[in-house]
Amino acid sequence: MNKKFLLILCFIFLSALIYAENQQTLTFAQAAELAVKSSLDLKHARQSNLLSEGAWSWGVRAYFPQFNISVSENDRLQKIGADSFMKNYSLGLDQMIWDGGRISMSRKLERMELNLISSKLDRMSNEIAESAIAAYRNILLYRTILQIKKETLIVLEEHLKILNEEVQLGLALPVDLSSANINLSDTKIDIFYLLLDLAEMEKQFTELLGLEVMPVLTEKVDPNRSSLLPAASAASALAKEQNPDLIEAGHSIIKRQMELKYISRSWIPSLRISSNFVLTGQRYPLTRYNWSVGLSLDFSNPWFNNRFGFQAGWEPPYDRTAMLQNNLSPLPDPASSFGKKHATLTLALEQEKYRAIYEQIGRIAANAVEKCSLAEQRRLLALESAILGSERSQIEEIRLDLGLITRLKLMETIIEQTQREINLIEAATSLLEAERELERFLDLQPGELSKFAQTFASVRGNQ
Repeated sequence: MNKKFLLILCFIFLSALIYAENQQTLTFAQAAELAVKSSLDLKHARQSNLLSEGAWSWGVRAYFPQFNISVSENDRLQKIGADSFMKNYSLGLDQMIWDGGRISMSRKLERMELNLISSKLDRMSNEIAESAIAAYRNILLYRTILQIKKETLIVLEEHLKILNEEVQLGLALPVDLSSANINLSDTKIDIFYLLLDLAEMEKQFTELLGLEVMPVLTEKVDPNRSSLLPAASAASALAKEQNPDLIEAGHSIIKRQMELKYISRSWIPSLRISSNFVLTGQRYPLTRYNWSVGLSLDFSNPWFNNRFGFQAGWEPPYDRTAMLQNNLSPLPDPASSFGKKHATLTLALEQEKYRAIYEQIGRIAANAVEKCSLAEQRRLLALESAILGSERSQIEEIRLDLGLITRLKLMETIIEQTQREINLIEAATSLLEAERELERFLDLQPGELSKFAQTFASVRGNQ
């Protein structure tokens, strides 16, 4: 029996060890990366952007000649006269010589639009990553609170047993026992709700990461960890260089400038060259042919459209052709004359937005550093309160042994100390959250804030 029992214990131990080795461990950065990879919406958006990139690449076709190949046969049977069986093969070519740079600017505008879409995808990716990090933090917070509550419950149950014996011996009042039972029940209810909330959080977190099993979370909420923050001036300077909102506003200004430039050049005429070669006849091999070459000049603006064309050709052996044509369309679209004014106004608005963001960004960065500093002060105060509360609990135990207080009073002190420890964990979590907000504002990866602060401190020390 002892051998079988030992074999069972070894089997259970080895199974637990293998399961622990197979479980995936996860840090904040890994959770963010995994959430981004498993997001179907982000994957679809990126694939759509890739298709747009491919379509833009094929847009270079506008610079090259346009070919047109035509084959036709026209059969005509007549009662009077000879029948006709005309066969025609033609090859046409049309090439843009000059359009005032409109094609080039149009492609640049499309390129900027794709860059903005790519920037939005990066923002979307960052939002998904931040949701994973926030869920990670909440799970750590609830797990720690649950652990504190469970440890408190064990201590309260031990004191409740002793209090029950004291009541039976007449050393304590039954009303104290009732109050202790109520406190114990409240603690159990809190643990129950914590378990429910934690299970739902872990389920949502697992789905967010695209996993089937909850991974092992290696990060911890350390209430004793002090925050290393950069100076407000350093944060402001870095924000003006790397803040995503400011960078996106700069891209918007460049795009609006290009749009204004495009509209301003719309009056420049475009020049095209075209040519045709036609092979014709009634039977094969076709022996008759002709060719022509032409130039066309287009003027287009809100007040008139004018197309001037010239074409010359030759039909061997004797015939030559020439054609001169001019088409004028007055007032094609007078409303479009406001396009330039609208583009100018839009550019001015984007520039105003950029200046406003640039002026605010330093203050926002300084406020974010101050918020982290306040969160650090809150953590220190909560830590001091928890330490003093622990000392008080020890004193209350001594007072209980001396008969100066009741056991119910000690149990209430333990519950108060539990709340202080929870407050400390919440303060440490709030500090992590404030630091991450500052990192996002400075476009830093999780955990890079302390490295940036150390680098800045070392630079200032060398100066």
